[in-house]
Amino acid sequence: MLTRKIPIIAIATAAGGAGVGIVRISGAPLHTELVHAIVGREMPARQAVVVKLKNATGQTIDQALALFFPGPASFTGEDVLELQCHGGPQLLQMVVRRCLELGKKSGLAIAEPGEFTQRAYLNGKIDLVQAEAIADLISAQSEAAVLGATRSLQGAFSQAINSLVEEITQLRILVESTLDFPEEEIDFLESAQAHQRLLTISQRLIELQAAATQGAILRDGKQLVLVGAPNVGKSSLLNRLAGADVAIVTNLAGTTRDRIKVTITLAGMPVHVIDTAGLRATHDPLEQAGIERTWEAIRHADAMLFLHDGSAQNQVVSQEEVEMQNRIKATLPQHAVFIEAINKADLCLNLPNQVSQPVGSLYISAKTGLGIDELIKRLVERFSWDGGNEGLLIARQRHLECIALTTAHLQKAQIHSLNGNQTLELFAEELRLAQGCLEQISGRTLPDELLGKIFSQFCIGK
Repeated sequence: MLTRKIPIIAIATAAGGAGVGIVRISGAPLHTELVHAIVGREMPARQAVVVKLKNATGQTIDQALALFFPGPASFTGEDVLELQCHGGPQLLQMVVRRCLELGKKSGLAIAEPGEFTQRAYLNGKIDLVQAEAIADLISAQSEAAVLGATRSLQGAFSQAINSLVEEITQLRILVESTLDFPEEEIDFLESAQAHQRLLTISQRLIELQAAATQGAILRDGKQLVLVGAPNVGKSSLLNRLAGADVAIVTNLAGTTRDRIKVTITLAGMPVHVIDTAGLRATHDPLEQAGIERTWEAIRHADAMLFLHDGSAQNQVVSQEEVEMQNRIKATLPQHAVFIEAINKADLCLNLPNQVSQPVGSLYISAKTGLGIDELIKRLVERFSWDGGNEGLLIARQRHLECIALTTAHLQKAQIHSLNGNQTLELFAEELRLAQGCLEQISGRTLPDELLGKIFSQFCIGK
């Protein structure tokens, strides 16, 4: 897809019936003969024109609005023709097929996923962060996510990255220019405050990392898995958190046979809550399959809430539960949060005055709502979610990984900056590596195979 120079076409609007559906064509250039063949006339630049789209026998398919954007003043940087048709799925497919027939000699082909946006990136209309922000804006599930993606699309994230890259570049120039003058290099670097400038860059990177971490949470959410023995109240808790009866609740153990996933918002943080089959020994093949899926969910969890049954008269954790917890903790990802809660606290015979116990467990009741606010508060704290949406930037996991690598290189650079001229070359090298990691975020130095993978996740027509 990176080397395709042919014109491309795709439906740019979502699948399904709608009042309006858009078919987009992009090429460098779009030949006048092709445009004329499709719309039946010459097209003025950036003016809406009513046209009749006809099939091969001359019958009118639709009356549409056509817009022509000559490159490079277009989204892709190429010539772009957009046809705003009525939004019937069959109608739009007929329009695409007819355009492909008319554009056969020009090599017109169906666009690959994300190919329009990729061409905009390759033609310098947007950088990679802005390209990703387009996909994030389309998939945003909350108002905060929309605003964060819009800020990234408008270049706020890119500006922060480019500013740091420029500062590192200037520091590299300073350090590398002294390598040819070994007698004077230390005094020169000290007078130029090279170490202090490095510390300032590192501090700004820490602040950006904190903002990006919050943005990644807002974009991807956190996966919370509810785990415990059968009939401990996992489904009831899911319903309580979701504010709706999304899971079947009965007094029969083993009711939940498969995972149930619901996305909710807790204090502004998107959380994917997964209700799982109760963990126990069973010979039922269906329940065994559900339990295996429970373990699969645990292996990919960001947080796990282990529920105990607080209605038991003896209030003693069984050996089976202890062994189960140990296995769960060994299975969880290293970064995952583990929280214990005692459910059915409304039936507890020895309920303490405080909802939370000193040892860290929580007394809750999925039935009455007791302790749920404290549970949410603890989850928010353990995820380091600050809830602030002002100035938030949507970020991706690859951004966080690049920032983390940059931080590591700058830390090594700080060590070398204090060791005098003995490690000055290493100081310069760590700065070079740090700069390269940051430039990967905006796509300046990104490998082609990774670039293709990123755009392949976009929807067709974008």
